[in-house]
Amino acid sequence: MLALPNVITILRILLVPCFAIAFVLPGDMARIAAFLIFAIAGASDWLDGFAARKLNAGSDFGRMLDPIADKVLVAVALMMLVAEGTFTQVKPNGMLSLLKLVPAIIILSREILVSGLREFLAGTRVSVPVTAIAKFKTAVQMVAIGAMILTPLAHKITPGIPGTTYEVIAYALLWIAAALTVYTGVIYFRNGMAHIDTSPKGRA
Repeated sequence: MLALPNVITILRILLVPCFAIAFVLPGDMARIAAFLIFAIAGASDWLDGFAARKLNAGSDFGRMLDPIADKVLVAVALMMLVAEGTFTQVKPNGMLSLLKLVPAIIILSREILVSGLREFLAGTRVSVPVTAIAKFKTAVQMVAIGAMILTPLAHKITPGIPGTTYEVIAYALLWIAAALTVYTGVIYFRNGMAHIDTSPKGRA
C-alpha cells in the first residue's frame, strides 16, 4: 500500500484542498500558486504510473485510488472555475453564458458514468485498459483547465494576446477535451458492455 506510486497518488489527493484554498485567496501570487499546485498534481498522474511500471509496483489499491484521485482533482478544479464565474462571463447573451457550462457538465457526467461502469466491471474481474486517446484526452483536459485557472492573469502572462483571445483558446481546448471525453466514454462503454449480460432473466 505504501509503495512509491501509491504515495504519489495519495499526495495528489492531498494537494486538492491546497489548490482550492489557493484558488479562492485574492491576489496574483495566490492564483499562480493555485496553477502550480494544479500542474504538480496533474503531472503526478503521469509520475505515479511511470513509477509503477519502472518499479513493478502496481497494486489493486493503486488501480482503485488513481482514477479517484484524477476525478477529484478535475471535478474540484471545474467546480471552482464555475463558482468563480470563469464560464459565465459572456454578456449580455445569457444562453451563451449557459452554454459555457456544457463542457464542464459533459466531463463530470462522463466521469460519474464511467466510474459506475468500472465499479460494476470490478465485480466481474474484468478491466478495460486505458487507450492512448484517453491519455491524450486527459492531457488536453489538464492543459485547458490550467489555462483557465490563469485567465485572470492573461493580460500579464500573454501581453501580445488579448485577454478575450486567450480565454477563447482556453475554452476551445476544454471543448476539445469534452469531445474526446464523449468519444473515449463511448469506447469504454462499448468495451464494457461486451462483458455485461443483457439477456432477460427468468423468474422463479
